[in-house]
Amino acid sequence: MTVKRILLVDDEASILAVARVGLKRMGWSVLTAASGQEGIALAVAEQPDAIVLDVMMPEMDGMATLKQLQNNPLVKNIPVIFLTAKVQKADRRRFYASGIKGYITKPFDPTTLASQISGFLGW
Repeated sequence: MTVKRILLVDDEASILAVARVGLKRMGWSVLTAASGQEGIALAVAEQPDAIVLDVMMPEMDGMATLKQLQNNPLVKNIPVIFLTAKVQKADRRRFYASGIKGYITKPFDPTTLASQISGFLGW
């Protein structure tokens, strides 16, 4: 199995810590960012295999971060999965229309996080 590099972007340190533990159990390499701006910079610098992006963050939310990623030729092809507490049908439609590969709802199970990501990305 190839070691995957995942970039987690979330403003909540506890979410990053729990998600990191779940993904590292699979042997994946995990990068973390606490904001959309930091996430974009890390994505450009590190070229992860996928980005797991929180939707509700201060300053730059997940949708704005996604749009900037999609407009940057260096990272526009990196698949993005949203991590969100928004579960309304209208939100899901809006998320998928934005070009994401999937979404994972909060709270999530860290023991199944890697398999959820793999499922969305066909890994």
